[in-house]
Amino acid sequence: MSDTGRQDAPASDRQDAPASPFLTRPGAVAGTGRDAGVAAHYGNPLAEQRSLAAGEAIVDLSHRAVLSISGADRLSWIDSLTSQSVARLAPGESSETLQLDPTGRLEYDLRLVDDGTDLWLLVEGAEATGLLDWLNSMRFMLRVQVADRTEEFATIGTLGSPDILAAAPNGLALVWHDPWGSVAPGGFQYATVTEHPGVEWTYSEILVPRASLATIDLPAAGSLALEALRIAAWRPRLATEGDEKTIPHELDWLRSAVHLTKGCYRGQETVAKVHNLGHPPRRLVLLHLDGSDAVLPREGDEVLLGDTVVGRVTSSAMHFELGPVALAVVKRSTDPRADLAVRAEDVLVAAAQEIVVPPDAGAAADVPRLPRLGTVHR
Repeated sequence: MSDTGRQDAPASDRQDAPASPFLTRPGAVAGTGRDAGVAAHYGNPLAEQRSLAAGEAIVDLSHRAVLSISGADRLSWIDSLTSQSVARLAPGESSETLQLDPTGRLEYDLRLVDDGTDLWLLVEGAEATGLLDWLNSMRFMLRVQVADRTEEFATIGTLGSPDILAAAPNGLALVWHDPWGSVAPGGFQYATVTEHPGVEWTYSEILVPRASLATIDLPAAGSLALEALRIAAWRPRLATEGDEKTIPHELDWLRSAVHLTKGCYRGQETVAKVHNLGHPPRRLVLLHLDGSDAVLPREGDEVLLGDTVVGRVTSSAMHFELGPVALAVVKRSTDPRADLAVRAEDVLVAAAQEIVVPPDAGAAADVPRLPRLGTVHR
């Protein structure tokens, strides 16, 4: 655990979230680890992916946490502490920001939506206590009040229209629209593809009264379906892709959650130095996996180039169109053209890279190198 209180314990060591009413639906199979407390699937994960992708199903995220910040200084306060420019966030607008440690390493990913009275923070359930404690420690004399609202509100995910479910405690519907679909103002994309797969990621999270969960009768998909679509969109999740060393550049998170010219915040110096002058030490890749052995790698499985370990799988899924896929974080120097393998259950699974963050990411300032001492230019 870091000095800010972020909970980095293995998923099996975390307390399970309270069981959701969605688990009483026909065919529901409970999730495990960090997604315990909600359904992993309802009997047909691939069909559920299709429905979720088409905007015809919702996904229960009630195991996650909801915090709120009230007070006149709430937006300027969060703006001063985190990576995104949110001081002028208008009521109804949503954003994403990262809380970093002093060396620029990721500690929390905050999904934000403001309703004109409260700023709402959607976070992983295991991170709520540490984040709440840290925020309270940073209040000083500012006009802000931080509260855990998880007992009152739950979160529902969708790639369709969120309008029919949203709660409006202060008169404005609470819907977080994921900014991953395009490069946010002040952000930067390292991926060099012609069309980023995030363009098709029309994802939103809806806050609903927790007491209403049992009355929602819309078609549902499990957490496995959401994970598969997230992986295909190259969308990082701190709970899976992150570790104690992660900086935003490695996951291409400057795309949606970092404003490069907004001014000072904790960790900003590292963000600027790596982006302008250096290169991130690791990089995110999508792996297309050989499915002939019917083995799907797990989080933490080694990624190999020949006999050398070059990285680890962070998340994996069976995608309804792409087949078995995984996100992995590998060393920057790993040859982007090389075929890799994943060691899964003592089986070597062949893996082809799809580059998310290229090896030359960073060094955006293009500062010319000074000649060596003693070198004469004629």
